Amino acid sequence: MLRKRLIFTLIYCDGYFMQSRNFRLQKVGNINWLIENYKFKNTSFSIDELIVLDASRTEKMSKKFLSNIEDLAMDCLIPLSVGGGVDSLEKCKILFSSGADKIVLNSSLTKNVDFVNKASNYYGLQSIVGSVDVRKKNNDYCVFIQNGATEIEFSLLEYLTHLEKIGVGEIYLNSIDRDGTGFGFDLKLIESLKQQNHLPLIIAGGAGNHNHFVEVLKQGHINAASTANLFNFMGDGLAITRSRLLAHNINISNWENE
Repeated sequence: MLRKRLIFTLIYCDGYFMQSRNFRLQKVGNINWLIENYKFKNTSFSIDELIVLDASRTEKMSKKFLSNIEDLAMDCLIPLSVGGGVDSLEKCKILFSSGADKIVLNSSLTKNVDFVNKASNYYGLQSIVGSVDVRKKNNDYCVFIQNGATEIEFSLLEYLTHLEKIGVGEIYLNSIDRDGTGFGFDLKLIESLKQQNHLPLIIAGGAGNHNHFVEVLKQGHINAASTANLFNFMGDGLAITRSRLLAHNINISNWENE
């Protein structure tokens, strides 16, 4: 049985790392602030993976962003997944050269299907993460791209089937409604995928404390859970969350015993 994973997500925008609430971004600090407050050489022992998403409104994959990825990769002893504006094999190559282990795709999943298929064939299914942003609308979960700005025609379940067909290896599912609220993950959204999704599933949007992680990771069809909350999980928040998952017998790696 695959181990469950605790993931930390960083949102980058035009030189700074951001706090996000319902996809509205607020500046927090630059790479120096981040490293000072999270000390990723130590944080790496609390999480299983780090995801960095470039939400820049100006230039995506700027030299500064790539430099930040290199700095984080140097400090991290865990897999690093990176995304934001990736729409060519050349951009994939640049990110892998900068230290990424996986590539996260969003808008390209609908706008450039041929590229997604080529990237999956070239780098391997396990290297491609499909980022899916959803918002509840008239009691249905609707999919949005381009930083949550544009709704697509697929239903959520149709879209997940589409992603499996084009070569996505894993889903990063983020609730726009819950994003940054700290109110907990959307359990109805999670329940709706119980019998429908065949890809490994990372759930995101809403985590505010360790109980929220316990609540979702005890469910068999959820492979990982992520938070992008820079404040609630500062200091030893991630370490406490991992210890609580272990205390609840969640099938997550215990570094002290492995």
